[in-house]
Amino acid sequence: MRKGLAIVILLALIALPLALTGCGKATLDMTIVEAAADDGRFDTLVAALEAADLDTTLRGTGPFTVFAPTDDAFDMLPAGMLDDLLDDIPELTDVLLYHVVSGKLMAEDVVELTSATALQGDDLAITVVDDTVSVDGAEIIVTDIECKNGVIHAIDKVLVPPDDIVDVAVADGRFDTLVAALEAAGLDTTLQGTGPFTVFAPTDDAFDMLPAGTLDDLLADIPALTDVLLYHVVSGELMAADVVALTSATTVEGNDVAISVNDSMVMINDAMVIVTDVEASNGVIHA
Repeated sequence: MRKGLAIVILLALIALPLALTGCGKATLDMTIVEAAADDGRFDTLVAALEAADLDTTLRGTGPFTVFAPTDDAFDMLPAGMLDDLLDDIPELTDVLLYHVVSGKLMAEDVVELTSATALQGDDLAITVVDDTVSVDGAEIIVTDIECKNGVIHAIDKVLVPPDDIVDVAVADGRFDTLVAALEAAGLDTTLQGTGPFTVFAPTDDAFDMLPAGTLDDLLADIPALTDVLLYHVVSGELMAADVVALTSATTVEGNDVAISVNDSMVMINDAMVIVTDVEASNGVIHA
């Protein structure tokens, strides 16, 4: 029922871009870049595409689906972020390609999906809640601006690709001790690799509960520290829904951890899972 309602609402929105831009059928004679430039709401996106030399790509045959942040969406970025991206073309390219999907997905196609793979390589999560359709948390506000090489859907936020596990842990702020330990053991590079990995990540508070001197002893014994850290890592991406279906999991260290579910409490050995599904580009963290 919700998807049906969303389709009706999204299809009703089709008239909106036509009314606001005055393009109508004329966009069918334009490439995605030409239509975005002509529209007037995507000037920052077009400038960024040109800076990254991706305007040529999106003038190509395609077809492509572009979830296009409006100028207002770019204005909502943290101060200096856009300038930083424009100074880092590889990073800018990743961000822009994270908004592009191969193939032509009209509104009625989008609402039937739960995800779509971006040209950047990661998946975009698609959710339908009541009358709102979102892509990675950005709401689709205008649909089905058709072009001769694809379609544009306007969104209200700039999408940022997920970082690797180590970068996510650093940005989170609750895993500083874990990150320092990974770096000391030379495992930060491993967890920045392709993976995927599942990390049962002790918070800083968890490390503070260790007996006095334990952490210092581990930092002075890198092989022992490595074993302890790898005992928190499982090969493969196990989301919360996967974890609760298991009774154990084999760690990269080689031994198994026990998994138990009691009411709403999930335990890994004797450690409680307190935060789930912190997603990264190469796996997932459970605190």
